[in-house]
Amino acid sequence: MKIGDIQLKHLSIPLKKPFKTALRTVETAENTIVMITTEEGDIGFGEAPPTMVITGESNESIIAVIEHTMKEKLIGKEIDHSEEIFDAIQASSIKNYSAKAAVDMAVYDLLGKQYQTPLYKYLGGYRNQVETDLTISLNEPEEMQEDAVHAVERGFQFLKLKVGTDERKDIERVKKIREAVGNKVSIRLDANQGWTPKEAIRIIRRIEEMDLRVEFIEQPVHACDLEGLKMVTEHVMIPIMADESLFSPADALKILQHRAADLLNIKLMKCGGIYNALKIIAIAETYGVECMLGSMIESKVSLTAAAHLAAAKKNVTRVDLDAAILLAEDPVVGGFEQQLPLFMLTEAPGLGIQEIRGLKEIRK
Repeated sequence: MKIGDIQLKHLSIPLKKPFKTALRTVETAENTIVMITTEEGDIGFGEAPPTMVITGESNESIIAVIEHTMKEKLIGKEIDHSEEIFDAIQASSIKNYSAKAAVDMAVYDLLGKQYQTPLYKYLGGYRNQVETDLTISLNEPEEMQEDAVHAVERGFQFLKLKVGTDERKDIERVKKIREAVGNKVSIRLDANQGWTPKEAIRIIRRIEEMDLRVEFIEQPVHACDLEGLKMVTEHVMIPIMADESLFSPADALKILQHRAADLLNIKLMKCGGIYNALKIIAIAETYGVECMLGSMIESKVSLTAAAHLAAAKKNVTRVDLDAAILLAEDPVVGGFEQQLPLFMLTEAPGLGIQEIRGLKEIRK
């Protein structure tokens, strides 16, 4: 099975309501879809969302690096020679992680099809379903409380609250939501780099004193401030998770060597795909540190790839793959099946994606 062509398309999906964090507001997912076609006619699907404030990528840069550097390196390669292919993807450019991730997952899709096995089994097969949390966007405390109650009514037992813009309101957000949903629901916080180290310690200690029972706090300080992240981790009891500080396997090693975080959030769009994510999971497991599989604003294409990886590996103990639930439409035929809050992985080979409706040609 040889790679015959790589095609790129545009996928636009509105969100049900604006997605707000300390870094950005998103109203529509405008993503690039990758389709790798073999000489035999099989298609592998991948996806890359533009996330300028995190990965520094736009749709234009994603398209350019795939068209002008990856494509020529990959066409004609045997899918079976996967190590050679993944090395070529990673060596194609510096950074450009989402572009690499989209091509990487399309290759993994084809590997599953080559061996007629679902990707989660190809990668390890630890389980065949995962349970996602649901993100509560950053809004006024009352609106977030209402959204949280609605989420619990829909069956979600893990809520991730966006915070990081206002110390008083952040504490009020957590307090109101804990009062509304009770103690059986797990609350996670994501500050998206919104606090300084001293602010983070002060806020987290207050949350601890109020016994608001927060499971963990994600990326409280700036991504580049590894010393600040370590300082927060050492001075609070609630576990701290690294997210924007973690892109590569080398980043994971550095974070864990410095004991700068208690948990790691892996996103395929930050690390360059499944190939590198597997390395990060192995490094974390060696240190006895658990991982979460997270996502950007993605469709079911790349979320299915992440779900397969999460299901495959024992050390992925948490899942934050709710982006598809936030979208107003689902144009993807196949992929995982939703029994919210569960994502069920089918026995279809590869990612199990049959078709993506509404794809548009990319203007050149």
